[in-house]
Amino acid sequence: MIATLEEFTQQMVPVNGIKINAVTGGSGPPILLLHGWPETWWEWHHVMPLLAEHFSVVAMDLRGAGFSDCPLDGYDKATMARDAHEVMVALGHERYVVCGHDIGGMVSLPQAAIYREAVTHLAVLDVPLPGWTGWETTTARLWHFSFHMNRDLPERLIHGREYDYVSTFMAERFYDHSTFDPADIAIYAKAMALPGRTRGGMEWY
Repeated sequence: MIATLEEFTQQMVPVNGIKINAVTGGSGPPILLLHGWPETWWEWHHVMPLLAEHFSVVAMDLRGAGFSDCPLDGYDKATMARDAHEVMVALGHERYVVCGHDIGGMVSLPQAAIYREAVTHLAVLDVPLPGWTGWETTTARLWHFSFHMNRDLPERLIHGREYDYVSTFMAERFYDHSTFDPADIAIYAKAMALPGRTRGGMEWY
């Protein structure tokens, strides 16, 4: 299942030695949207048409997710921030807003720090940030951080059960379960089942 959004286009953008899947639409000042785990750019599909009324919207798959490449290395957040910045430059956006959720927030923070002349505004949503006070205490309460850090084990246990894992993982985190759409979960699960993507997602941790 390939998710598409009316009036938005997808393209593979060569940056930083790999190709990143970027979904673009709208007009106005540019804004970049970075998704979390276990999502893809599709995480933003409800807000993208609204933002496109006022902004040139770019939503991308992080390396290791969706249709972006999943190389063997480069999953540190500074390298992923470079991916994101180079996508914006390649699309003609020298200065832009960036909004990151979850792992995307961990990418957007160093992006704003490293490319401070380019990032005009920053929004970080719903994520503990490495290096900040309380990081160890907060992540210790999140079981999946330790699980995902295990080399090869999560991939072996999740393989063939992507929908089961993603649906259970997300269901325990939803505040409003009326937003729990099985069709969206299926999109994320199918993306995770693509070759190398489960491992790519684990590398984020």
